[in-house]
Parts: sequence; C-alpha cells; structure tokens
Amino acid sequence: MNGVQTFRASSVEAIRRAKLAAPGPSGAPLTVSVCIPCKNEAETIGDLVTTIRASLMGDDGLVDELVVIDDRSVDDTARLAREAGADVVHIEDVHESYGIGRGKGNVLWASLLASHGDLVVWLDGDLTTFEPSWVAGLVEPLVAHDDIALVKAASERPDDEGGGGRTTELVARPLMSLYLPALTDLRQPLAGEYAVRRTVVETLPFVTGWGVEMALLIDIANTCGPDAIAQVDVGVRRHRHQSLTSLSVQAAEVMATVLGRVGAGHQVATTFRRSDGVEVALNLDERPPVAEVVRGASAAGRTA
Repeated sequence: MNGVQTFRASSVEAIRRAKLAAPGPSGAPLTVSVCIPCKNEAETIGDLVTTIRASLMGDDGLVDELVVIDDRSVDDTARLAREAGADVVHIEDVHESYGIGRGKGNVLWASLLASHGDLVVWLDGDLTTFEPSWVAGLVEPLVAHDDIALVKAASERPDDEGGGGRTTELVARPLMSLYLPALTDLRQPLAGEYAVRRTVVETLPFVTGWGVEMALLIDIANTCGPDAIAQVDVGVRRHRHQSLTSLSVQAAEVMATVLGRVGAGHQVATTFRRSDGVEVALNLDERPPVAEVVRGASAAGRTA
C-alpha cells in the first residue's frame, strides 16, 4: 500500500465484540482508554463524559478507562467532568513529576502517562456534536489491523465553520500537497478526534503546541509508513468557533512544525508577528517519547 487507508465503520456492537475477542500486546485482553484534553470546557464536558459512560463503558464495554486532563481550567471543567464520572487528572500533577510544559500537545503527552489502555482515543473537549459510534469507528481499524498505528476521524465540517476547517484548508492541506503527498487523502489531518496504538506513539516525541497532530502524522508515516495511518467517516462534527486572531498563532505553529520536519531549507522562526506589530512566541517545544520517560523513572526508582 502507498497511502492513507479509508474505512467504513461497523456497528458499535460488532466493534465491541471484536475488541473483547482481541488480545493486547502482552496477551492479556485488549484495553481502550478515552482521553479528553480540556481547558475551560465547562459548557460541553459534562454531557460528553456522560454520553461516553452511558453508551460505551460498563461490564464488557468497548471503553475501559475515561480520563480528562484538565489544563489549568479556571471554570468548572474539572468538577463537572468528575461528577459525570471521568477520572480527572490535573496537568500540574503531571508537571510535578515530569517538568512543566504548555500547549495541547503537552496535554496529549500527559494523557499517555495518566492512562493505561493499549489503544488511546483522543477527543476534543469542546465538541457540541458527538456520537458514541465515533469512538467505535476510530478503534475498529486498530483492532482489526495490527499494522495500523493511527486512525483519524474524517468528518464533515459545515460551511459556517470553515468547511474542512480554516487552518486545515489554508495551511495543513497546501503543505501536505507540497511536501507530504502520501498523506493528502486525509480529509481532516488536524482533527482532535483520533485513535492511536500506544506501543507506537510512546516511542515518538511530542510537539507540545498546536503542531502536535501534524508531527504525529509525519513521524508515524516516516517510522511505520503512510499505510499505517487510516481514517474513518464519523459524519458531521461541530465545535466552538475560534477567531482568526487565535487561529493565526495555531496556523503558524502548524506551519513551523511541518517545515521543521520536512527540511524546507532554512531555520524556522520561533516567533509570529501579528499585523499590529505584536510578536507572539510560538510553542515549538517537544516532550521526549513517553517510553523513554517511563524507563528513566523506573531506573531512578530502582537506584533510589
């Protein structure tokens, strides 16, 4: 195969049965964690957690663990998530053990340390539309195909939210066409809804800012081949709309991450200059692979 694979999801019940029959890497039953990075998502997180617990968890459920990583929220995100039934981990608790970081990628990296499932499903916490079938569809290719490492949600974004997504269509897709043609079949490369195989992603560094999704795609394509990446249609996706001012920094971090990885020929700048002259420092930091961090912590514990 020479590129991204596209799958059509089976029923939730069929995927649940397939997951229960599949062995994990150690030979024990395969396990699935859903991890939700959140920062000030009190409006949406309670309903999202409630739906997942009611539809996907319980005895012999598809999902074994539901973790919300609270990234310094100043609203009721953590309380509402906990009351709805999620395991809530505060990012400061991870920082206390592993050093301070910032950005969405930092929270995703922390979620690997805070969860245990063989397969990890990431969902954005600001979703205003969500169906349990999304989680099942993202998990299915990983259950059925050992050579697949990452599965993206291929959703329809309504025109009033930018169609394919403004950063996707104006930044990510042009860069993919120019430098990463094997990935251009991905409909939503920056989607926050995707599933990964822990044994693969724990060996990769994590960009801590908005470039994390593109970095993972590029690193998995380079490490495992582009056919280790798949997508599944999940229907219509809506979330809260961001301003162009907010998206401009996001776009700059995505662009800098891609250009840094494909070797565009010159040093990538680390600041973004707005039209009003204000300069914003880009978050292009990286966390080391989780597997290295865990091995280092285990070694330190043995010698303590």
